[in-house]
Amino acid sequence: MAVVYGAISAVLLFWHGAWQMLFGDAAALGTDWAWVLGIVFLVLTVRGVLFPVYVRQIKSQRAMQALQPRIREIQERHKDDRETMQKELLELYRTEKANPLMGFLPMLVQIPVFLGLFHVLRHLKPTMPEHMKTLYGWTVTQFDSASSATLFGAPIAASLRSGAQELSLLGADGTTVRIVAALLIVTMIATTYLSSRQMILRTGWAEDPPQRMVQRLMLYGIPFSLLVSGLIFPIGVVIYWVTTNLFSLAQQTWVLRKYPPPTSGTPKATAAARRDGGTPAPARSLAPKVGAKPTTARRGASRGR
Repeated sequence: MAVVYGAISAVLLFWHGAWQMLFGDAAALGTDWAWVLGIVFLVLTVRGVLFPVYVRQIKSQRAMQALQPRIREIQERHKDDRETMQKELLELYRTEKANPLMGFLPMLVQIPVFLGLFHVLRHLKPTMPEHMKTLYGWTVTQFDSASSATLFGAPIAASLRSGAQELSLLGADGTTVRIVAALLIVTMIATTYLSSRQMILRTGWAEDPPQRMVQRLMLYGIPFSLLVSGLIFPIGVVIYWVTTNLFSLAQQTWVLRKYPPPTSGTPKATAAARRDGGTPAPARSLAPKVGAKPTTARRGASRGR
């Protein structure tokens, strides 16, 4: 993980240096903007690198959605022979260039980045020995500057659960830290929910019960878990998470317009979409169009009369 910590530090220090050239070391509104914007642009760097992967993820999801009828057919035909079922499914994925695991790749790549930033920010303590301050490519000056950096008066290295001793070492006011951290945690939970909801409503609720359960877990379980884990996240990490969510909302809006999900007008899909708050695709009307020519059966009946 030392390589990850070093890479995260390098990107963070690069952007901090870039913004410091513009703002210097001056703080405004109790905020060291060079460090806060350094975290924001760390997110933008990571998400920019992952953008082509995200596009491939969307294309793979569309391919998987289009293949669902054929997948169900294979599963039904070989429900008593799992080995043959798996072979045919793998062959189907290969020929149609669909990867069911592609949806997890962007998330898996971001986990080390998140853990790396969490470690680096937890490492920022004024009492840290000098030989520890220079780990991961930092200088002592950079370390001391980051350890005292604040957002609206709350140190970015502090968390909602920071004790009196830690707050004293950071030179922070406990009330200010709790207010800023609480507001950020609420924003983090809300944007996480909105990001998950946007994706589900645009791609559609799964008809398969296990997949639908996973979607519900994504929609409700992850935001709820952040209510607990957010208590120990440093403020800088919550800034990272909120920025990631806002980027995701904008990215999903653009990508899902460019690669719209396939629609389904079946009664089952329509009922499922209504039940879960989605927008069902318009079903094909069974009524004859105005001005349409009568069918052969109707013409025969008319002549009989």
